[in-house]
Amino acid sequence: MQENKIILNNQPLELLNGNLSSLSSKLYEYIKLRKNAIEINAEGMHYRDLNYLIKSISKTPKKIILRNISGQRYIGTKLCENVIMEIYGTPGNDLGSFMDGAEITVNGNVQDGCGNTMNRGCIMIKGSAGDILGYSMRGGKIFVRDDVGYRVGIHMKEYKENRPCIVVGGTTGDFLGEYMAGGILVILGLNLEKEKIHNIKYVGTGMHGGVIYIHGEVTHTGKEVEMKSLDESDKILLKGLVMEYCKYFNIINSNEIIKREFSKLIPVSTRPYGDLYAY
Repeated sequence: MQENKIILNNQPLELLNGNLSSLSSKLYEYIKLRKNAIEINAEGMHYRDLNYLIKSISKTPKKIILRNISGQRYIGTKLCENVIMEIYGTPGNDLGSFMDGAEITVNGNVQDGCGNTMNRGCIMIKGSAGDILGYSMRGGKIFVRDDVGYRVGIHMKEYKENRPCIVVGGTTGDFLGEYMAGGILVILGLNLEKEKIHNIKYVGTGMHGGVIYIHGEVTHTGKEVEMKSLDESDKILLKGLVMEYCKYFNIINSNEIIKREFSKLIPVSTRPYGDLYAY
């Protein structure tokens, strides 16, 4: 390997060890330079090697393009705000876990645990997502164009201005918002049939904070939540999130979505299991 620096945006790219000498020639062959971006072909690549390459690129503002992704785990772990990532393929579990300000766009589906304990940033998924999306999410936003799996938003929490948010275009699996302590879940139900019923159970089980906005009928909820109508502040909040969703996925009928009827699920108590503990 003859070069020991990569130049991007007229600046030398800073690596973990200051240059590329720590990268094996095998890993270096996966990298291609594009205009104002670094492209990595991840075909057949072990997830540890892929994540090492991603983490090796630090501090310098950049765009990273990942192609031929096929189940590699932990992509984008702890990525900070100076990174914009575009993924082609299907990332494995825990995409964007502990993410702290980066922006990730996935051109495809994602597997389980996307946004696990995410702090800040935004993930846009042009497809569907698996189970436990946004597990213990503490901030940032996740937008999913289509459907999601089970236990979405489980243990989400908020603190002061840090209020995590997940917007789903389709429908969801059971246990939506389970043990949710804060944040916002929005289920747009754009793919519901005429009866407009979500075939889901145990919505809001154990929920003791946050709010769920949902279009379409929900027939089975946890005893810890109650259904309410939206007030004006809810409508303003929901409108902004719908506009963002439509912008990311190039949907032109945002006004039609906003005019749909939504319900609000909120917890009955902030301590639903308080009587189970000794004082």
